[in-house]
Amino acid sequence: MGWLIGLGILIFLFILFVAFVGYKMVKPPRLVEDWTPRDFGFEYEDVEFTTEDGLKLSGWWIDNGSEKTVIPLHGYTRSRWDDVYMKPVIEFLLVEGYNVLAFDFRAHGRSEGKYTTVGDRELLDIKAAIGWLKENHPERAGKIALVGFSMGAIVTIRSLAEIEEVCCGVADSPPMDLDKTGARGLRYFANLPEWLYIFVKPFTKLFSGGREFHPLKYSDRIRKPLLLIAGEKDPLVMVDEVREFYERNRKINPDVELWVTDAPHVRTLKFHPEDWKAKVEEFLRKWMA
Repeated sequence: MGWLIGLGILIFLFILFVAFVGYKMVKPPRLVEDWTPRDFGFEYEDVEFTTEDGLKLSGWWIDNGSEKTVIPLHGYTRSRWDDVYMKPVIEFLLVEGYNVLAFDFRAHGRSEGKYTTVGDRELLDIKAAIGWLKENHPERAGKIALVGFSMGAIVTIRSLAEIEEVCCGVADSPPMDLDKTGARGLRYFANLPEWLYIFVKPFTKLFSGGREFHPLKYSDRIRKPLLLIAGEKDPLVMVDEVREFYERNRKINPDVELWVTDAPHVRTLKFHPEDWKAKVEEFLRKWMA
């Protein structure tokens, strides 16, 4: 009898542990720093806009006098203050002459929201950003492009299929199989075994209320220009997974490109800045003309 009680206690403690891990996965730490676009010599405006489900999101609007606006989208656990890719990409886009609307996804940075859904309800966030732009600066919304990293890359891909106003997009290190990436993320972010994910996943859905979706399925829906960037040293997203999306999408989309580098996750811009900028500059110039 005693061993049954002991087993019951172990099972109870295991459930508590995986519930805690699931909670932490959907409630990332908030990254807020003190740099602003003024550090690059550009004036900016602090802005807020509200999503369809009632969350206030916080961001920067940098009016560069163009009719073309690019919205950079950060990844999971990061924010517009990320200095690995968001800071250099914002500066790059401004130097290239684009207006920039940078904001924090729900549950990140200074935006409202208790939980992230890693690409599900974040689609409402980009819809709110584009709605704000069209309402407040319609003359700056002639062309709207997205440049997304990791979770932001997922949102970029979904937006190309679901948001009419988005003309083209760059998806850097996009997870294509969220279960595999989630399992790898346990090891990458928390040094936990990947097999634990099958027990953690139900709690992430329970806490966040996020809907399960499969980015790979969007390969059959996108017919707009898309640049995919994948890194061979990425511990979270395998190149073959991105290549599968590319091979499926190019059957219906002649304007999809795949660029494979030797970088880790979302690090091509850091390790090969000039190549990244040249590739993205060429892509945006071509499709935002």
